[in-house]
Amino acid sequence: MAERRRRRWIALAVLCVGALQGTAAADLGEDPLSTARRLPLPVSERLASLELPCADALPQPLTPLDAVRQALCRHPQTRQAWAAVEAQAAAVGLGQSAYWPGLSATASFSRVRVESEYPDQPELDSSFDGRSSGQSLGLEWVLYDFGLRAANLRRERALFVAACASQNETILAVFLDTARAYFAAEQAQASLATETQAEEAARRSAEVAQAKVAAGVGLEADRLQAQTAHAQASLNRIRAQERLDSAMGTVASAMGLRPGTPILLPEAGSAMADGPEAAAQIDGLMERAQQLHPRIAAARAQLQAAQDAVTAARAGGRPSLALSAFTERSDTPIDRVSSRQQIESSSLGLRLSAPLFEGFGRTYRIRQAEALREGREAALLAARQDVAQAVWDSYVAVRGGAEARRASRRLLDSARQSYELASGRYQAGVGNILELLRAQSDLATAQQQEVLARTRWRLARLELAASLGQIDFWMLRERDPARPGDD
Repeated sequence: MAERRRRRWIALAVLCVGALQGTAAADLGEDPLSTARRLPLPVSERLASLELPCADALPQPLTPLDAVRQALCRHPQTRQAWAAVEAQAAAVGLGQSAYWPGLSATASFSRVRVESEYPDQPELDSSFDGRSSGQSLGLEWVLYDFGLRAANLRRERALFVAACASQNETILAVFLDTARAYFAAEQAQASLATETQAEEAARRSAEVAQAKVAAGVGLEADRLQAQTAHAQASLNRIRAQERLDSAMGTVASAMGLRPGTPILLPEAGSAMADGPEAAAQIDGLMERAQQLHPRIAAARAQLQAAQDAVTAARAGGRPSLALSAFTERSDTPIDRVSSRQQIESSSLGLRLSAPLFEGFGRTYRIRQAEALREGREAALLAARQDVAQAVWDSYVAVRGGAEARRASRRLLDSARQSYELASGRYQAGVGNILELLRAQSDLATAQQQEVLARTRWRLARLELAASLGQIDFWMLRERDPARPGDD
């Protein structure tokens, strides 16, 4: 009997191996997270080259690249996105597990005491005091199901690709939000420097007007106007300091730190040199975005998942063929305790099951899956349109920002020369205070315009790269004009 059982289990093992090789060999054996490393995800590839050290102490001074490093390390959204990827990777593993057999085992041990009494026939009285035990082992293996498991696995894999693309989109959003916060702080710092210079110029003008009045060659009205301009410049400087403190708190929050954390930005004069502008044709940029943007990749993967869900819903109403095996051994079963017995039983066979009627539930599940697929098609179309619009807006902003930056530089040079001329004329006694104050105001306005144009141009370049579905770290690196080879 033991030899017969051994041969039966050997035959079962051979059948199982053959079924596994024939139905699921191409679908098993690889970790979904390993698969993710080979997906065409440009953001993750660029991020991997960044080498993100989550340092406890912030670099001083803090560069844009340092700020992005800290944000990607600490921001809750990036951690949530990675957790979603890991959860979906586990869902892919669950889809793969459907190809493996299910094996179950049970064991029971009990103490049995049975007494039987027959009042009319006492000679038939009996009693039993002993132990009862049982062990069973069952195997269930689906061999063929008309593509139900394959459709479910393809759906989970498509959702995994969508989760990875969504993670890239989150990285892009955190990257861009941090860059915006940093540039806003940089602009606030430059504005504070400009207002400080304007306050100093107003102070000198007020001192000159006071000296002229004291010498008897100036007017009291000129002195009062100069003092008023000085007071206004001081107020503007105080407000600029408030804006800088608020912007610094925003940068700290973007990096996952407490607002108020000490942050030191580079001096305004160390702004990076000009880089290459977006000279490519807009059609080429839009086509590139359609291929690389993570939002489109996520929508495309979700559409594929919806199509696989329709296939799975249809396959769910078809028959399935399963391999089943069962073996059991019992020692003195409880339902047969009149005497000690040992019973061994085993079975091996194929089970064919087919759903015949489910109250039209299958029909409604198919309709629901088809409706969801249509919704995903519309979502993909909307994503394509939104990305194309974002590329166009960013392209226009970069092109206009470059021209505005050149114009602001010319305006600043002209205003500086005008102020120097008006200041010299007033000190020489051939100009009036109104001319000096107007030139002083024009210079402060030109300085603010130049700072704003520079910030908008740098941010527009980053937004163009983000609209293409890429992170361009080159635009965050500070460059020394005296070192042309510095990257």
